[in-house]
Amino acid sequence: HARGFFDLVVKNYPTGKMSSHIHGLAPGDSLEIKGPIPKHPYKANEFKEIGMIAGGSGITPMLQLAQHVLSDPNDRTKLTLVFANKSEDDIILRSTFDDLARKHPDQFRVFYVVDKATAGWQGEVGYITKDMVKKYMPAADRSDVLVAACGPVPMMKLVSGPKAPDYSQGEVGGILKELGYTSQQVFKF
Repeated sequence: HARGFFDLVVKNYPTGKMSSHIHGLAPGDSLEIKGPIPKHPYKANEFKEIGMIAGGSGITPMLQLAQHVLSDPNDRTKLTLVFANKSEDDIILRSTFDDLARKHPDQFRVFYVVDKATAGWQGEVGYITKDMVKKYMPAADRSDVLVAACGPVPMMKLVSGPKAPDYSQGEVGGILKELGYTSQQVFKF
Protein backbone atom coordinates (compact mmCIF):
# COMPACT_ATOMS: atom_id res chain seq x y z
CA HIS A 1 0.00 0.00 0.00
CA ALA A 2 2.91 2.38 -0.61
CA ARG A 3 2.17 5.64 -2.37
CA GLY A 4 3.98 6.66 -5.51
CA PHE A 5 4.48 3.35 -7.32
CA PHE A 6 2.83 0.12 -8.33
CA ASP A 7 4.01 -3.16 -9.76
CA LEU A 8 3.08 -4.48 -13.18
CA VAL A 9 3.14 -8.04 -14.38
CA VAL A 10 3.00 -8.06 -18.17
CA LYS A 11 3.21 -11.28 -20.12
CA ASN A 12 4.73 -10.65 -23.53
CA TYR A 13 2.60 -12.01 -26.35
CA PRO A 14 4.45 -11.88 -29.70
CA THR A 15 1.33 -10.52 -31.45
CA GLY A 16 0.22 -8.36 -28.51
CA LYS A 17 0.54 -4.67 -29.33
CA MET A 18 0.59 -3.38 -25.75
CA SER A 19 2.59 -6.22 -24.19
CA SER A 20 5.22 -5.95 -26.95
CA HIS A 21 5.36 -2.18 -26.48
CA ILE A 22 5.83 -2.47 -22.71
CA HIS A 23 8.48 -5.18 -23.06
CA GLY A 24 10.30 -2.94 -25.54
CA LEU A 25 10.64 -0.09 -23.02
CA ALA A 26 14.03 0.60 -21.48
CA PRO A 27 14.69 1.67 -17.89
CA GLY A 28 13.84 5.36 -17.62
CA ASP A 29 11.26 5.31 -20.42
CA SER A 30 7.78 6.50 -19.47
CA LEU A 31 4.33 5.09 -20.04
CA GLU A 32 1.04 6.89 -19.45
CA ILE A 33 -1.54 4.87 -17.57
CA LYS A 34 -5.02 5.66 -16.35
CA GLY A 35 -6.67 4.21 -13.30
CA PRO A 36 -7.36 2.75 -10.91
CA ILE A 37 -10.75 1.77 -12.21
CA PRO A 38 -12.51 0.03 -9.31
CA LYS A 39 -14.60 -2.94 -10.41
CA HIS A 40 -15.81 -4.38 -7.12
CA PRO A 41 -15.41 -2.42 -3.90
CA TYR A 42 -14.17 -4.97 -1.38
CA LYS A 43 -15.25 -4.89 2.26
CA ALA A 44 -13.41 -7.05 4.79
CA ASN A 45 -15.44 -10.02 6.05
CA GLU A 46 -18.36 -9.23 3.72
CA PHE A 47 -18.18 -12.87 2.58
CA LYS A 48 -17.16 -15.91 4.59
CA GLU A 49 -15.53 -17.39 1.50
CA ILE A 50 -14.54 -16.16 -1.95
CA GLY A 51 -13.80 -18.56 -4.76
CA MET A 52 -11.73 -17.27 -7.66
CA ILE A 53 -11.54 -18.81 -11.12
CA ALA A 54 -8.89 -17.31 -13.38
CA GLY A 55 -7.55 -18.11 -16.80
CA GLY A 56 -4.19 -16.84 -18.06
CA SER A 57 -3.76 -13.10 -17.61
CA GLY A 58 -7.17 -13.03 -15.92
CA ILE A 59 -5.17 -13.70 -12.78
CA THR A 60 -4.56 -9.97 -12.30
CA PRO A 61 -7.63 -9.01 -10.22
CA MET A 62 -7.35 -12.26 -8.27
CA LEU A 63 -3.81 -11.38 -7.19
CA GLN A 64 -4.98 -7.93 -6.09
CA LEU A 65 -7.89 -9.40 -4.14
CA ALA A 66 -5.77 -12.10 -2.47
CA GLN A 67 -3.05 -9.64 -1.45
CA HIS A 68 -5.63 -7.20 -0.08
CA VAL A 69 -7.49 -9.81 1.97
CA LEU A 70 -4.39 -11.53 3.29
CA SER A 71 -2.65 -8.29 4.27
CA ASP A 72 -5.45 -7.46 6.75
CA PRO A 73 -5.08 -9.51 9.95
CA ASN A 74 -8.70 -8.71 10.86
CA ASP A 75 -10.08 -10.08 7.58
CA ARG A 76 -11.04 -13.73 8.04
CA THR A 77 -12.37 -14.28 4.51
CA LYS A 78 -11.28 -17.65 3.13
CA LEU A 79 -10.00 -17.65 -0.44
CA THR A 80 -9.74 -20.47 -2.97
CA LEU A 81 -8.14 -19.89 -6.37
CA VAL A 82 -8.43 -22.16 -9.40
CA PHE A 83 -5.93 -20.90 -11.98
CA ALA A 84 -6.14 -22.33 -15.53
CA ASN A 85 -3.37 -22.07 -18.13
CA LYS A 86 -2.29 -23.72 -21.36
CA SER A 87 0.77 -25.34 -19.81
CA GLU A 88 2.71 -25.42 -16.58
CA ASP A 89 5.25 -22.98 -18.10
CA ASP A 90 2.41 -20.47 -18.66
CA ILE A 91 1.53 -20.19 -14.96
CA ILE A 92 2.59 -16.63 -14.17
CA LEU A 93 3.18 -15.71 -10.53
CA ARG A 94 3.06 -19.35 -9.44
CA SER A 95 5.69 -18.87 -6.74
CA THR A 96 3.78 -15.83 -5.43
CA PHE A 97 0.56 -17.84 -5.05
CA ASP A 98 2.38 -20.84 -3.61
CA ASP A 99 4.02 -18.53 -1.03
CA LEU A 100 0.64 -17.03 -0.10
CA ALA A 101 -0.77 -20.53 0.38
CA ARG A 102 2.20 -21.51 2.58
CA LYS A 103 1.95 -18.34 4.68
CA HIS A 104 -1.85 -18.49 5.05
CA PRO A 105 -2.75 -22.22 4.99
CA ASP A 106 -6.05 -21.73 6.84
CA GLN A 107 -7.15 -18.84 4.65
CA PHE A 108 -5.80 -19.31 1.11
CA ARG A 109 -5.73 -22.35 -1.17
CA VAL A 110 -4.60 -22.50 -4.80
CA PHE A 111 -5.19 -25.18 -7.43
CA TYR A 112 -3.73 -25.20 -10.94
CA VAL A 113 -5.29 -26.50 -14.15
CA VAL A 114 -3.39 -26.93 -17.43
CA ASP A 115 -4.61 -27.88 -20.90
CA LYS A 116 -1.43 -29.82 -21.68
CA ALA A 117 0.22 -31.65 -18.79
CA THR A 118 3.83 -32.74 -18.77
CA ALA A 119 5.19 -35.79 -16.99
CA GLY A 120 4.96 -35.40 -13.23
CA TRP A 121 2.19 -32.75 -13.30
CA GLN A 122 0.26 -32.88 -10.02
CA GLY A 123 -2.67 -30.56 -10.81
CA GLU A 124 -5.87 -30.80 -12.83
CA VAL A 125 -5.78 -31.26 -16.63
CA GLY A 126 -8.11 -29.87 -19.29
CA TYR A 127 -10.59 -27.02 -19.17
CA ILE A 128 -12.47 -25.91 -16.06
CA THR A 129 -15.29 -28.41 -15.50
CA LYS A 130 -18.43 -28.57 -13.42
CA ASP A 131 -16.74 -31.19 -11.23
CA MET A 132 -13.77 -28.85 -10.58
CA VAL A 133 -16.10 -26.01 -9.61
CA LYS A 134 -18.01 -28.32 -7.24
CA LYS A 135 -14.74 -29.63 -5.79
CA TYR A 136 -12.97 -26.31 -5.19
CA MET A 137 -15.50 -23.45 -5.04
CA PRO A 138 -17.76 -22.61 -2.10
CA ALA A 139 -21.22 -24.14 -2.52
CA ALA A 140 -24.01 -22.17 -4.18
CA ASP A 141 -26.45 -22.97 -1.37
CA ARG A 142 -24.69 -20.49 0.93
CA SER A 143 -25.53 -16.78 0.96
CA ASP A 144 -22.15 -15.73 2.42
CA VAL A 145 -20.02 -16.63 -0.60
CA LEU A 146 -18.80 -15.02 -3.80
CA VAL A 147 -17.24 -16.59 -6.88
CA ALA A 148 -15.15 -14.21 -8.98
CA ALA A 149 -14.14 -15.09 -12.54
CA CYS A 150 -11.72 -13.51 -14.98
CA GLY A 151 -10.15 -14.87 -18.12
CA PRO A 152 -10.41 -15.15 -21.87
CA VAL A 153 -13.86 -14.93 -23.47
CA PRO A 154 -14.24 -18.70 -24.12
CA MET A 155 -13.43 -19.49 -20.49
CA MET A 156 -15.83 -16.85 -19.21
CA LYS A 157 -18.59 -18.18 -21.45
CA LEU A 158 -17.98 -21.71 -20.13
CA VAL A 159 -17.65 -20.79 -16.45
CA SER A 160 -19.82 -17.76 -15.68
CA GLY A 161 -21.39 -16.58 -18.90
CA PRO A 162 -20.07 -13.48 -20.65
CA LYS A 163 -20.51 -9.93 -19.51
CA ALA A 164 -23.32 -7.97 -21.15
CA PRO A 165 -22.57 -5.98 -24.35
CA ASP A 166 -22.36 -2.79 -22.24
CA TYR A 167 -19.73 -4.54 -20.04
CA SER A 168 -22.07 -4.73 -17.06
CA GLN A 169 -22.19 -8.07 -15.23
CA GLY A 170 -24.89 -9.58 -17.42
CA GLU A 171 -26.71 -12.73 -16.40
CA VAL A 172 -24.95 -15.62 -14.72
CA GLY A 173 -24.42 -18.40 -17.23
CA GLY A 174 -22.27 -21.44 -17.87
CA ILE A 175 -21.20 -23.83 -15.15
CA LEU A 176 -21.98 -21.41 -12.34
CA LYS A 177 -25.60 -21.07 -13.49
CA GLU A 178 -25.91 -24.85 -13.86
CA LEU A 179 -24.74 -25.23 -10.26
CA GLY A 180 -27.26 -22.70 -8.95
CA TYR A 181 -25.13 -19.62 -8.28
CA THR A 182 -27.05 -16.33 -8.39
CA SER A 183 -26.02 -12.88 -9.61
CA GLN A 184 -25.42 -11.91 -5.96
CA GLN A 185 -22.85 -14.72 -5.69
CA VAL A 186 -20.93 -14.18 -8.95
CA PHE A 187 -18.68 -11.33 -10.05
CA LYS A 188 -17.11 -11.17 -13.51
CA PHE A 189 -13.98 -9.04 -13.80
